Amino acid sequence: MEVTLTKVKSALVKSALVALGAAGIVAATASAASADVACNRYGECWRVYNHYDYPPTLGVTIHGDDWWAGHPTGHWRWRGPRDDHGYYRNGIWITL
Repeated sequence: MEVTLTKVKSALVKSALVALGAAGIVAATASAASADVACNRYGECWRVYNHYDYPPTLGVTIHGDDWWAGHPTGHWRWRGPRDDHGYYRNGIWITL
């Protein structure tokens, strides 16, 4: 009986180690979540993690994640962070 319990215990330990190793590989290879930048026609910009169909009348443009690095000054003003379910208008967050 003792031999069987030892084998079961050994198999459980090996399975746990394999699972931890696999989880580590997945975590190491997963890319960080990126967020795009949305800007309205007035130069107010914020991060977006989900793309919404903003009505054309809002004048919202979606840019890639790295866009902001080249446009930190001038006409553009950074707003946020917000809950990503809306847009800015005159510095005020409007929830969709």
